[in-house]
Amino acid sequence: MPFVKTKVSCSISADQETELKKRFGKAISLAPVKSEDYLLLEFEDNSRMWLRGERDEPIAYIEAAVFGNESHAGYAAFTAEVTRALTQILGLKPERVYVKSEDITAWGVGGQYIDRGMFR
Repeated sequence: MPFVKTKVSCSISADQETELKKRFGKAISLAPVKSEDYLLLEFEDNSRMWLRGERDEPIAYIEAAVFGNESHAGYAAFTAEVTRALTQILGLKPERVYVKSEDITAWGVGGQYIDRGMFR
């Protein structure tokens, strides 16, 4: 199950959040065996962030945690699509969008523990 946490220094309207949800759902499908069916999203707007000692322009920080993708397949395409979505929907400059990709080797959901080694 992928988890994408989005922090932005500007406001996100309900309509913008819905559109971002759709676009991020499409973006996660660029990583192998990942789909919106399992996607967990979090949006945090109006975060106080500074970049290069300034905070006068909107900034975005994305954390994408993906289970079982140690080869990082699809991360470059995912990063490009998420950046495009934030640029088009919120008007952020691409150079002010930072995406951290993290591999998850173990996950718990529904009271069950899942380890990457279980699928080898």
